Amino acid sequence: MRATFMYGAGDVRVENVPDPTIQQPTDAIVRVVRSCVCGSDLHPFHTLPTQVAGLPMGHELLGVVEQVGSAVSTLAKGDFVISPFAFQDNTCVFCREGVQTSCVHGGWYGAGGVGGGQAEAVRVPQADGTLVTVPGEVDDALLPSLLTLSDVYLTGYHAAHMGKVDARTTVTVIGDGAVGLSAVLASRQLGAERIILMGRHVARTDLGREFGATDVVAERGAEGVAKVMELTGGEGSHVVLEAVGHMPAYEQAYGIVRPGGVISRVGVPQYESAPIGFGSLFGKNAALTGGPAPVRAYIEAALPDVLEGRIEPGKVFDRTIALSDIAEGYRLMDAREALKVIVTP
Repeated sequence: MRATFMYGAGDVRVENVPDPTIQQPTDAIVRVVRSCVCGSDLHPFHTLPTQVAGLPMGHELLGVVEQVGSAVSTLAKGDFVISPFAFQDNTCVFCREGVQTSCVHGGWYGAGGVGGGQAEAVRVPQADGTLVTVPGEVDDALLPSLLTLSDVYLTGYHAAHMGKVDARTTVTVIGDGAVGLSAVLASRQLGAERIILMGRHVARTDLGREFGATDVVAERGAEGVAKVMELTGGEGSHVVLEAVGHMPAYEQAYGIVRPGGVISRVGVPQYESAPIGFGSLFGKNAALTGGPAPVRAYIEAALPDVLEGRIEPGKVFDRTIALSDIAEGYRLMDAREALKVIVTP
């Protein structure tokens, strides 16, 4: 089969590799129907040192079950499934507490001998706890939105959920990428009536307005902070959803959060040290939350909204690329020529 590997910064290749096989009784083999390039894939695309063996890429996928291990009881060959971007047993103590990305038996695609999702097929460990079956016949028109339940929409939802967004909260979303736009849509779904989107790419912020943003702030840094403070009457935002992961975005976040407010981060942070003292969080009694989204906790509740057309988060996909051309998909996203690229096998 064909699969995607990264050999260093900017070096993405599609190679022929052996088909995946069942290695543990809890495994399933899934034929990939749709995958995509994630904004977080661009971090190694910029910085990955040269590798002798390529790094398997991709963690968002829809597919059809081809084979199951002897211990798998909830899946059968032919099931159409959504896979979260991390695998988990969904029964351990952390899974039961809704933090499936910390599963004691879990892990990540593209690591520890597990292949990536930007491939024709993938071995899914802990298949019973990981894969969610989509009932009935699946309309091809719904595939983009179903794919967002693997990561991007539910990562945006996680940001809003952890920030405790509701009808009383003014929300500011930092970042007009696919996760930021998903956070706008999720905030509207949770009842927010005032949503400020910080972004400067007009095509993206227009989609943000369609998803529910009431204001757009194109300025960055101190100018952006000042504009949000002006829009909020000098009070700041109850909830700030940070969907970028770089230090300037975090600095904007603590600059605009109001006293007693919450910063919820889901952009994968490209730093370990960050201000938390009197001038950033402490002095405002501001809370900091967020993290890798346990999307498995949210898929089943969100699935009817997609299947019944109440939301269309798949609008974040604006390009479709064949697996053989996936290097071009990375280039398009890196050059901001595409918002999010969907990949067909």
